[in-house]
Amino acid sequence: MYHIIINPLSRSGRGLKIWKELIEPKLHEEGAAYRNYFSQKPGDVARLAGEIVSAAGGNNLTLIILGGDGTVNEALAGIKDTSGVTLGYIPTGSSNDLARALGIPGDPLEALELVLHKGSVHTMDLGAVTYPDGVTRPFIVSCGIGFDAAVCEEALRSGLKKIFNRLGLGKLTYLGIALKQLLGARAVSGMLTLDGGIPVKMNTLLFVTCMLHRYEGGGFMFCPDADAADGILDLCAVGDLPKLLILFALPTAFKGKHYRFRGITPYRAKTVTIETSSPLWVHTDGEVTRKSSQITVSCRQGAIGMLY
Repeated sequence: MYHIIINPLSRSGRGLKIWKELIEPKLHEEGAAYRNYFSQKPGDVARLAGEIVSAAGGNNLTLIILGGDGTVNEALAGIKDTSGVTLGYIPTGSSNDLARALGIPGDPLEALELVLHKGSVHTMDLGAVTYPDGVTRPFIVSCGIGFDAAVCEEALRSGLKKIFNRLGLGKLTYLGIALKQLLGARAVSGMLTLDGGIPVKMNTLLFVTCMLHRYEGGGFMFCPDADAADGILDLCAVGDLPKLLILFALPTAFKGKHYRFRGITPYRAKTVTIETSSPLWVHTDGEVTRKSSQITVSCRQGAIGMLY
């Protein structure tokens, strides 16, 4: 039995059409046993995922997400115990960094073929961001604090994103907002504490991203060596370099060549605490819910089974 959560608004509102015209007919053709659920408002995916897993009583189940990385993130936020969950993914988002990292096809029917026939289950890590008040938010691709999260936050509320996505030019949204955020970014300082060791001071902190997979933000390979099964977070810390130089450095991250620039530094840790002199936006898989001046990021090795 496949439990399938559909975000009908994904791919600029084409998620429902993809389900009705492609995925559902193929499931009927294959004679697959399934139940489908539709999200209608923010929070629905988390609620649905929690209810589905709870109803299974801890027994193994296969949960399929039709949506973007943010839809997957919201589903994980609703699941208290992922140990009995096998997760499948039909990517219909604007970034699809999880699919990019795992080699899941962008074509919905090809992704469904992986779920039904060609894929196998791989044990994979999950990350978690914990705030000073004890609130925790999971992630499956990456989390970040600072510039990259601020870009996500503005993109989520920008009407331009929907327009550019419909034109197949979604990356232009992020490019324009990134330039705006970069020019307007205020200088803050920060400190990283890796696995409880000696704090690393950053006189200027633009952003820090903590990654399980290689890609975020629509294909930026910020952590080329990230491995989602090694129990380790890969970090990219960006700070002490002029804004003009950052404009040249960021495009090189599409090929993972950005560490040639002084002021962009990789780190690795199972747990990292990031402190900043002023509250900054925080994202988990591109979803932004709050600002904070302190977060603790951790990795749970082998926390979920992924079907691909």
